Amino acid sequence: MAAVNHRPLGLTVAIVTLALDQLIKYTVTYPLALKSRMDEGIEILPIFRLRWLENRGVSMGFFHADTDMMRWVLVGMTMLISTFVGVWMWREKARQDVAALGLVLGGAIGNIVDRVRLGYVIDYADLHFGEWRPFLIFNLADAAITIGVLILLARALLLREKGAKTESLN
Repeated sequence: MAAVNHRPLGLTVAIVTLALDQLIKYTVTYPLALKSRMDEGIEILPIFRLRWLENRGVSMGFFHADTDMMRWVLVGMTMLISTFVGVWMWREKARQDVAALGLVLGGAIGNIVDRVRLGYVIDYADLHFGEWRPFLIFNLADAAITIGVLILLARALLLREKGAKTESLN
């Protein structure tokens, strides 16, 4: 029986993620003019507000790119990681893993596009409960990357557990 090729699924998830990410970033930048609203932002729900943030670092503000050279080093590093994810997605056989890798790839490319075009990544999603924020301000690309990685980790842990139980029964 021939293996099923899930590459089209992974590419579709990556392209849709990238397109939605860029569409939302365009919307908060131009029609909503979020940058001009500064800290006030736009309250969507009592626990969710749109706020403008120019993120010059990576996850949780690490590796802050203050200079043009650091910006391009960061672009290069994230492009290498994206290439690794793309190759992994291309070789992966499990449908769910391919979809998760598509989320990671689409999100990574969305943030790379911002960094190349603007020198920073546009973040806008502010989830908060009173003054407590479980996350820094983020964007759809960040959420896609996080969800994709969590799916991969959960599947790796759950499948390993299932495999270990099956082996111990033999």
